[in-house]
Amino acid sequence: MSDSDDDVPTLSAHTLAALQEFYNETRTGPDPDGTASDPFAVGAVEEDWRMSQFWYSDETAALLAEEVVREAGEGGRVACVCAPSVYQKLKQGVLDGSDKVSAVVLEYDRRFSTYGDDFIYYDYNEPLSLPCGVAPQSFDVVLADPPYLSEECLSKVAQTIQYLSKGKVLLCTGAIMEGVAKELLGVKMCSFLPKHNRNLSNEFRCFINYPSRLLSS
Repeated sequence: MSDSDDDVPTLSAHTLAALQEFYNETRTGPDPDGTASDPFAVGAVEEDWRMSQFWYSDETAALLAEEVVREAGEGGRVACVCAPSVYQKLKQGVLDGSDKVSAVVLEYDRRFSTYGDDFIYYDYNEPLSLPCGVAPQSFDVVLADPPYLSEECLSKVAQTIQYLSKGKVLLCTGAIMEGVAKELLGVKMCSFLPKHNRNLSNEFRCFINYPSRLLSS
């Protein structure tokens, strides 16, 4: 083999075009940090089970989003506490009336800062450590999905819910938390069975403190 620079192999125009096409296709998928190429796209952040993130199925997310839109009413405000897949569904603009409510997402995962002012950093270990702009009892509906199935976690998230909510609460958690949920928030189990993209070993249910035709049918 020659050491001359003139002998350095080059790629044909056809090969270069194929590589460029492959590069463009891969850039439309998620980046290594779990976000899509466009960091502001709704749904850009993907679930990370290592952070106890388990996304609802598309059907469940859509139904829960429809529920909070209906209950919040026109001009209402919705807080999604550790429930980003419902927040994403609200922002996709595919549900009737979703453009008539405003929504925020409270999350520990700072990747969700891509949602701009709708993102509120939240650590359930500090349930009332919220920005000064988040006023008490300022949300018509609070939908919460505590990241862990424990009384300690639910007790702290319940403090956040009570601070944020004007009254209506939709809690999504394991069926084993029914007694604690009722004691802390006065919620009752619905007949609706939520589903996740991943199959969870624990039975999951929804709990509410108001009458719901959608979730109780």
